[in-house]
Amino acid sequence: MDEARRAALTGWLTEAAGVPVAITAAELLSGGAIQQNWAISVTRGGVPEEWVLRTDNAATLAVSLPREAEYALLRAAFAAGVTVPEPLFGCPDAGVIGAPFFVMRRVGGIATGFRLAKQAASTGGDDALVRAAGQEMARIHTIRPPRDDLAFLGEPPADAGIAFIAAMRARLDAAGTPRPALEWGLAALQRHLLPPLPAVLCHNDFRTGNLMVDQHRVTAVLDWEFAAWGDPHADLGWFCAPCWRFGNLGLEAGGLGSRAALLEGYGPGADPSRLPFWELAASIRWAVIAADQGARHLSGQERGLELALTAHIIPELEMDILRQAEALDA
Repeated sequence: MDEARRAALTGWLTEAAGVPVAITAAELLSGGAIQQNWAISVTRGGVPEEWVLRTDNAATLAVSLPREAEYALLRAAFAAGVTVPEPLFGCPDAGVIGAPFFVMRRVGGIATGFRLAKQAASTGGDDALVRAAGQEMARIHTIRPPRDDLAFLGEPPADAGIAFIAAMRARLDAAGTPRPALEWGLAALQRHLLPPLPAVLCHNDFRTGNLMVDQHRVTAVLDWEFAAWGDPHADLGWFCAPCWRFGNLGLEAGGLGSRAALLEGYGPGADPSRLPFWELAASIRWAVIAADQGARHLSGQERGLELALTAHIIPELEMDILRQAEALDA
């Protein structure tokens, strides 16, 4: 962070906090292909604190919510008892540091997906952690429309399954690259539509890698930029999809533990019979996102090895989709 941006940020934070704020250190954190996360050490009124500033990368996905919306979601989740970093200040003004941002309290733990999966595999699975994840997901799903503070999410879909299929087809059409395996998967979903459920707030990226973990407990649910109204099983299916098991295919809940432990933690609101539909949907959605990530790199707006490599996982996702579609038809 250059001196001009640091000075502008210091002035804005001082005004927002109502007491003098001084930034003593600022470091760009690793990860975050779509957003930037900065660890900032500050004194607020002379008291040392550790914060994280979250802002946009140079290029963003069209389906990613703006930072002002993500801050509102974090506030709603915090109020609902979800384990999230305490939201502190939100700035929709791009003039301060060049893009909108918000600031939250920094929490301890590990979020790196492959490290958490490796730890879980070494002990045959961490069902205590997976139960905790299920409990966090259930708390998120207590947030239901209508909510004036979340009006930017729009009207909830009458049928989340139908809405998902339509949205994925629209994105594939807009990209213009033939993806027959993905279309095959969408056709399978169309054949196996589920009775719609009342909409809840779905995190829509609840997975290993977006959970901050310390030992067997969740210290924070991170990255709310894809949240939307939908079927709660969409979050359960995303967490259990093969693509988010980090190679631990036998540990069906995020590569961390058993599906049974996840459902136990979630509670009686989960219907296991709905998971195959939403796990297939998860594989399709991640393949569409991966294609979009590759397009960001190829566009020249944001060159990055992570973006380029993400597009290379599409063939593996297509194999998952074909297997899952076959199982759904069986």
